[in-house]
Amino acid sequence: MDLSYNETQGMLRETLARFLADTYDFESRKKMLASPTGRDPGIWKAIATELGLTCAPFAEEHGGMGGGAIENMIMMEEFGKVIAIEPWLQTVVIGGGALKHAGGALAEATIPAIISGDAIIAFAYAEPQGRYNLADIGTTAKADGAGYILNGHKGVVYAAPWATHLLVTARTGGGRRDRAGVELFLIEANRPGVTRRDYPTVDGFMASEVYFENVAIPGEALLTGGIDLIERVVDEATVAVCAEASGIARTMVNQTVEYTKQRKQFGQPIGKFQVLQHRMSDMFVEAEQVSSMALMGTLKLDEAADARKAAVSMAKAKVGKSLKFVGQNAIQTHGGIGITMELAIGHYFKRGTMIEGQFGSIDHHLDRFEALSYPA
Repeated sequence: MDLSYNETQGMLRETLARFLADTYDFESRKKMLASPTGRDPGIWKAIATELGLTCAPFAEEHGGMGGGAIENMIMMEEFGKVIAIEPWLQTVVIGGGALKHAGGALAEATIPAIISGDAIIAFAYAEPQGRYNLADIGTTAKADGAGYILNGHKGVVYAAPWATHLLVTARTGGGRRDRAGVELFLIEANRPGVTRRDYPTVDGFMASEVYFENVAIPGEALLTGGIDLIERVVDEATVAVCAEASGIARTMVNQTVEYTKQRKQFGQPIGKFQVLQHRMSDMFVEAEQVSSMALMGTLKLDEAADARKAAVSMAKAKVGKSLKFVGQNAIQTHGGIGITMELAIGHYFKRGTMIEGQFGSIDHHLDRFEALSYPA
């Protein structure tokens, strides 16, 4: 199996890496977080229009480059290296992925808007009681003539304060935890009856509690595919955050190595101490495993459903463990200053900690892998 990247993929990585190096240094990121909107909208527009990168994972008939999951993985790894707060995951990976798989008129209309940077999509799927069960949904979409009436509440909806559209999971029938009756809708974020409570997250993003009160939505807002589509999109998002974790882990290793060259004790850099050299070697190995598992999970996305789910869960569980190891050892090596706002390493650690639980914890994915690999 050839695991090397082609020329186009290498160009995409280099283009984004150069752009982020110029626009996303640590001080610039802190200024973005402190701004009223929590971001610089011009950066997303530049990624879409000046660099043309948002077209990479979409088909040529939609104005894209014909790429897919590998291109998303490359982009997410580069975003992870600078802990970027851009909505690539929510808009391109999740929103764009759902539209690609569902197809139809809505995809034809919305994907070009994603590519141009005009559409930002937030994924409203999590509910307080649901934990990681995608079918545990209290939000309802009741048929009303040719459309639906949407009622419910979604929590921690990343990028919702910036979104033009919401990708919403809702129940059209069945019991609260039944797989049957769970559907996916793409609606405009400013529809009457949609309200938000916005707040910053621990890792620097903006998120919202989103409430739907008798929101009238058209029938064409429904994306065909039901719970199977939702699970596939979430699996694609899961390996995308694994790729982001790869960029984060490698950067934490590099920053820790650099810190040990500068920090001195007993008249010499602490990087000369053998115990810390061993620690950093172990961190490097774990960071490389994060990268390998992210690639493995990405390559398995087109396999049959159970094989895909097992591979994704294997990847996420290992990435969660390795990222925790790298992050904790990076902070311990830096000492108390490592968890302050002063150094970048603490910000990487916060984002890494959030990734450990995003789209399923280590225990959740170990349980899912076991159930798929060794069914009762």
